[in-house]
Amino acid sequence: MSDITLHSPNLDKLEIGKLSAKFSARGDRILRYYIDIRHKTMNLHRELGAPELFILQSKVDALLADWDSKLVAFETKRLFQTGKGAAEEMTAEAIRAQESIGRILAHTLAIDDAIDWEALKDHGEYAMPTQFPEPRPTTAARPEPAYEVPHIGFLDRLLGKRRHLEEQAEMRNARAAKEWRASEAKREAQHAAATAAWALREDAFWTAHQNAKAEFLAAQAASHAKVDALRDALADHDPDAVIEHASLVLENSDYGGLFEKSYDMQYRPADRLLMLEYRLPGPDDLPQTKAVKYVKSTGELTETRIADRDRKANFDSASYQICLRTLHELFEADVDGNLDAILFNGMVESIDPATGLERKGCIMSILARRDEFCRIDLSRADPKACFKALKGVSAASLAVLAPVPPVIEMDREDRRFIEGRDVGGGIDASTNIASISWDDFEHLVRELFEKEFLSRGGEVKVTQSSSDGGVDAIAFDPDPITGGKIVIQAKRYTRTVSVAAVRDLYGTVMNEGASRGILVTTSEYGPDAYRFASDKPLTLLNGANLLHMLERHGYRARIDVTEARAARP
Repeated sequence: MSDITLHSPNLDKLEIGKLSAKFSARGDRILRYYIDIRHKTMNLHRELGAPELFILQSKVDALLADWDSKLVAFETKRLFQTGKGAAEEMTAEAIRAQESIGRILAHTLAIDDAIDWEALKDHGEYAMPTQFPEPRPTTAARPEPAYEVPHIGFLDRLLGKRRHLEEQAEMRNARAAKEWRASEAKREAQHAAATAAWALREDAFWTAHQNAKAEFLAAQAASHAKVDALRDALADHDPDAVIEHASLVLENSDYGGLFEKSYDMQYRPADRLLMLEYRLPGPDDLPQTKAVKYVKSTGELTETRIADRDRKANFDSASYQICLRTLHELFEADVDGNLDAILFNGMVESIDPATGLERKGCIMSILARRDEFCRIDLSRADPKACFKALKGVSAASLAVLAPVPPVIEMDREDRRFIEGRDVGGGIDASTNIASISWDDFEHLVRELFEKEFLSRGGEVKVTQSSSDGGVDAIAFDPDPITGGKIVIQAKRYTRTVSVAAVRDLYGTVMNEGASRGILVTTSEYGPDAYRFASDKPLTLLNGANLLHMLERHGYRARIDVTEARAARP
C-alpha cells in the first residue's frame, strides 16, 4: 500500500498513525483509506478517511496547513520576543506593497518589452569533466635481495667445511633471486592487467561523456531551431505564432508577485486584431494591510486595514494600470507589425451579494488602435482618463464590479475538446515541471489523470489551452458511486495559489454541472484556499502531490519553483 507524504515544517510536533484501509466484503477492493494524526503541542487529534489515496493526501495537506497556521498563533509570544521590531518591519513591508500598486504602469515604461529571442535559447555548455576521476593504477618494484655471504670461521676452515658452506650459500642466493624474479614478474603482470582494465574504463567514461555531450548539443540545437521557427513564423504573420508571441510577452511581464496572471486570447488575422480576456485581481486580492501593531499583553501582531475607500481606489487604479500596461507591452513587443488593434476585456470573479453565488463578469473593455495608442505619453497620463479617452467602457467605479458589455465578444466555439498529445514521454528526472510551458503542463495533467482513471474505464479529455484559466480537462468516471463528470484545472504557478483560483474552480464545477473539481498546481495553496475547499466537492493537489502521482505512474521529474521563477525574465 502506498504511503501518505507529510508536508509541514512542524513534523516533530506530530504523531502519525499507520495508514490503514477498509476492504470490500470479498476482500478484493479497497473501499476507503484511513490515517490517524495527532498534534502533540496543541493537543489536537483527527482521523481522516477518503476513498482514494490522492484525496486522502489532499485532506492531510489541508489539515496540516490549518494546524501550521494555528500553531503560529499558538506560539506567538515565543516567536515574537522582539514583537515591536517585527511589527515595524511588517508595517514597512505593508507600506511598500501599497506603494507598488501606484507603480504598476510606470514599472513597464522603463523596460524594452520586445522578446529577446536569444535569451529564450539555452546557451549553456555541457559540463565535460576535466579528467577521469579514477586514478591510474601504480606499482612499486621490490628491491632485488642482496647477496648473502656465507660465514666461514676458523674451525670451518680447519675441518674443511669451507667449500660446503660456500655451495649452500650459493644455493640460497640463487633460490632467493629466483623467487624475487617470479614475484616481480607476477607484480608486473598484475599491474599490466589493472592498467589495461583502467584504460578500458577510462575510454568508456570519455565515450559516455562524448555521447552525452552530442545528445546535449543535439537537444540544444533542436530547441534553438524551435525558437528560430517561431521567430520566422511570427515574421510571416502566422496566427498561431502571433498568439504564442503575445503569450511570451505577457508571461515576461513581472508584477512582483502582486497576482498570478491568467488570460485567454484569440487572433483575427484579417484585421490584425488580438482579442484578450484578462482576469484582473479582485479588490480583496490586492494588499490591504496599512500597519501592523504588536500587542505586548498578548504577544500578538494585529493588522490595521486600509479604509474601504482606499481599497476601492487601489482596485480602480490597479485595474486601469494593468489594462494600459498590457496594451503597451503587446504593442511595443510587436516589431513585425502583426497587431493593428488590441481588444482588452478585463474580467473579475466575485461573489454576487444578492445570491451568494460565484460570478464572472467583464468590468472593463477597450478596443485600442495602435496608431492612436502609441501617440500617448503614458508616463504623464492619468490611467483612468487615458482609458476613457480611448473610448474604454466601464462603470464609474470599477470596485462595484458592475458588468459592462464587451466592445467585442470573443468567439467561444473553439473552447471545447481538442486532441491530446504526449508530454510525459519527454520528461525525465532533470525536468523541472514548474518551468515547462503552461500548454505542456495542461497536457501532462491530462495524461496523469487518464492513467488514474484508466483502470475503471474512465476517460479524460483536454480543452483548448487558455493560459491557466477555465476548464483545462474534463474526466468522465463511470463509477456509479464516486464517479461522474470531474472538472480538472491545471495551474503551473510559481507562487502560492490564492483562494480566488479555488473559487473559480468551484464556479466552473457548478456551471459544468460536474460532480467534483480537482485543482493541480506546481506550487502550494494558502490556508484560505484549503478552508474554502474543505466543505465543497473540491480536491487541491499541490506540487508534492503532483510529483507523487508522476512517480506512481512511472514518471521521474522534479519541481523547483524558485529556479523556475528565477529563469523567467
